Amino acid sequence: SKIMTTPDIASATTLEPKTKLNGKVLKTTLAGALVDVGQAIPGVIHISQLSKDPVNKVDDVVKEGQTVEVWIRRVRKDRIELTMIEPLALEWKEIQADMVVKGKVVRLETYGAFVDIGAERPGMVHVSELAHGYVKTPGEIVKEGDEIEAKVLEVDRKKKQIKLSIKALEPEVEEFKPAKQENKKTGRRA
Repeated sequence: SKIMTTPDIASATTLEPKTKLNGKVLKTTLAGALVDVGQAIPGVIHISQLSKDPVNKVDDVVKEGQTVEVWIRRVRKDRIELTMIEPLALEWKEIQADMVVKGKVVRLETYGAFVDIGAERPGMVHVSELAHGYVKTPGEIVKEGDEIEAKVLEVDRKKKQIKLSIKALEPEVEEFKPAKQENKKTGRRA
């Protein structure tokens, strides 16, 4: 093995699962592809990880010499297991109540807004959790495509439901009570 005089930039990347890398396909086999991701050990993509859709032949998806975007699944002693299916930002086990998540409003229903937070399913902000005070329809507060922050109220892994709240992150504003006039007139005039 030759000594590297220049520091290997790629190895400075911490090889954490879900890290995105660019690689070059060295070889395709019946079971997958061998990919150079600039590490001392090769990257391998199993055929099941080439695409969300079933793949019959590796060559249908990748060819030798092609540059591919991959994500790390697992690092082993002799190889790095890769995937071309973009991993979820949030796995079910990672989603916890009280967590603050960012997401994009993907759908509005009369009863709430659905927000893509990078999980397998969108989270739902019930109309009563969109804002303090009365909200008639979600469209008054958010629209499709809005980037929002929300707090996770509850996660039901069995039903695959994520309940979110936008108002939980917003300070309560007492806008319905008339402002008291007396406070403003504390400066006594002679």
